Amino acid sequence: MSVSMNDIPRNDDDPEVIVFNLKKRYTGVSATVNALVPLQFSQWRLAYCGTPLSNGVVGWTLRQAINVSKRPPVNRAFRIWHVRRDHEMMAGLWARDFLRLPIRLVFTSAAQHRHGWFPRWLISRMDAVISTTPLAAHFVPNTTAVVPHGIDLKRFNVPTDKKALWASTGLSGTYGIGVFGRVRPDKGTDVFVDALIDALPELPGATAVIAGLAQPKDAAFQRDLQARIDAAGLSDRLVFLGEVPAADVHKWYQACTVCVACPRYEPFGLTPFEAAACGCALVCSQTGAFDMLVEPGVSGEMVPLDDAPALAAALRRVLRDLSKTAEMGQRARERVSTTFALANEAAGIAGVYQQLFDRA
Repeated sequence: MSVSMNDIPRNDDDPEVIVFNLKKRYTGVSATVNALVPLQFSQWRLAYCGTPLSNGVVGWTLRQAINVSKRPPVNRAFRIWHVRRDHEMMAGLWARDFLRLPIRLVFTSAAQHRHGWFPRWLISRMDAVISTTPLAAHFVPNTTAVVPHGIDLKRFNVPTDKKALWASTGLSGTYGIGVFGRVRPDKGTDVFVDALIDALPELPGATAVIAGLAQPKDAAFQRDLQARIDAAGLSDRLVFLGEVPAADVHKWYQACTVCVACPRYEPFGLTPFEAAACGCALVCSQTGAFDMLVEPGVSGEMVPLDDAPALAAALRRVLRDLSKTAEMGQRARERVSTTFALANEAAGIAGVYQQLFDRA
């Protein structure tokens, strides 16, 4: 859904906070910023710096952010730069420590592993650090607060009739199983394909979709997966959709009955959270923040990493009774609504901003 600039309340003439997203390719970080910034515009004098967002927000250049930050904002001792990537931390340190701009740096860390020495050094120089999970905080000794990612519950919502939406896709079957994200080994696309080749013959109404881009370096990987699908005679029931525009991905969540997320590693992993908000039952591997979302047997199932047979067995359990599957989707929506709403994330981040301003 594209949002006109005129539809978003803005107050960025003299921002207290500048949110950065300097990577050109759309990623999970981009999705987080895309959801948060329109809400934060209504809460802070805030500006956005970076690649245009799919919601219609056009960002400043880094030069503009630097020029505005040469002086503090009205009624504040400094501006906050909220960064989420290594090169954004580097830009912030250069602006704060070399150019001596009156800014403070907030970094969000999602990685669930020990950072390399250089990112560790960058993070140690931040004025505040937000970790997205307790495990991520374990690897960042200077964490200020743990604030899980949140989901826009208005955009990601449960449709009145998933069966009708699935029929509108033009694909075979009466319901859909979806996996969302880049097509590459670390995302477990091959685990999904192998599991569905195993499970689909026992799920006569199901068709599975793989929604995501295979970059050129992963083209051979996708061709091999397609060959496996063709050899199994499932080319009409296990379908690569290619890259789905970020503004349209919620429509596929709404059409699917089950969302699978089976990466071999994930820092947080937004896709099952978004799908849960759209009423999908979940089958997730044991990585990212998935164990904070999925209650086995209630909203879905958890499976070991890199285990296609376990994933196939979990899908058979979840889809044994489609009325129970729908109930799992309802429970998943309730979990997201109570614990992972976008407003909760915005409030947690606001608390960190306010701590910095109060200390001044």
